[in-house]
Amino acid sequence: MASTLCARAAQYPVVTVTGPRQAGKTTLCRQTFADRPYANLERPDTREQALTDPAGFLAQFPNGAVLDEIQRVPPLLSWLQVDVDERPQPGRWILTGSHQFELMRGIGQSLAGRTALLQLWPLSLAELAAGGIAPGVGTTTVDDLLFNGGYPRIHADRLDAQVALADYFATYVERDLRQLIELRQLDTFRRFVRLAAGRVGQLLNLSSLAADAGVSAPTSQAWVTLLEASGIVHRLPPWHAHLGKRLVKQAKLYFCDTGLAAWLIGVREAGQMATHPLRGALFENLVVNEFAKHALNQGFAPDLHFFRDRHGLEVDLLVGYGLPPGRTGLVEIKSGQTVQREWLMSMNRVATLLGPQVGRRMLVHGGIGQGLLRDGVELVGIGAGAPSSPGFSPGPPA
Repeated sequence: MASTLCARAAQYPVVTVTGPRQAGKTTLCRQTFADRPYANLERPDTREQALTDPAGFLAQFPNGAVLDEIQRVPPLLSWLQVDVDERPQPGRWILTGSHQFELMRGIGQSLAGRTALLQLWPLSLAELAAGGIAPGVGTTTVDDLLFNGGYPRIHADRLDAQVALADYFATYVERDLRQLIELRQLDTFRRFVRLAAGRVGQLLNLSSLAADAGVSAPTSQAWVTLLEASGIVHRLPPWHAHLGKRLVKQAKLYFCDTGLAAWLIGVREAGQMATHPLRGALFENLVVNEFAKHALNQGFAPDLHFFRDRHGLEVDLLVGYGLPPGRTGLVEIKSGQTVQREWLMSMNRVATLLGPQVGRRMLVHGGIGQGLLRDGVELVGIGAGAPSSPGFSPGPPA
């Protein structure tokens, strides 16, 4: 992501990095622009200065700065608009933000056309395996990956994942949600999020989720939207094409971090993962996230969908980035370690249905092995000893 951040800073006067709390936004921006002044708008004194005297606050940084958690001072965005209109040199202001509701509304009103937007999620498998954050993580097991997730501090500081994730969720509910909305039903919301975690990889039925949580359907919709805006969950939309009315219309639900999802469903140690009934769903969540991160870290829109018709024919991922225009990649995801030929059957049927628009086919599985082909399908294992970030990059298969 650092190279993408630098490239955008060479083109725009403002670059805004969004994403969940503790995903590494501050570290990324401060390390990439180590020569810039830094202001944390979470600090009460700094925030008060920016609110009461925005012009004077910005005047402290004639050559720009890294402004952390910019959504805490929405009026500052209008003053930044004035500043960059007067001095439009690229890369002067680097902003971060965690609450996309507030942030995107402010950017749309004040900085539209003036800022590049980048999204940072928790660490990818490639970033973990590189060893810069946690040396030796490349030899970890899939169950460890699912359990620990990708929040950087868990790996950098060797934290107990279950303790760190419990603290993360408590802080999120008590701090962030109270800033976004007045949430009086905290216990109900906690139950709602745990029930949502139990639906990872499933079609999102908001009415069913609402009934199980004991809330109204509109509340269910509002709370899922809130979870999306704060980087806890994301929805994978279904693929639509001119194939009649056979395709489902509901999105699938995933969490932005598998460690948090695992903690929410009651997994308290990595050893529980091997026999957990949702292990396959969490593995699917992991791989879907990797494709999203692979795109986002290169500055692409992920352009991800899934395919499912009303007769049960399904492919886990349709990938639109990193391929020639009009071409689509198909990805099947299986948590098993031994590749089975029947795993390819649905993907091959969908490939026949879609015809020449299919540019690549990939099977991501829980075993090991890279760069293998079977019947024209790329086989990518992310098992023990060989974690990697599956994704599509421009050009032929590696």
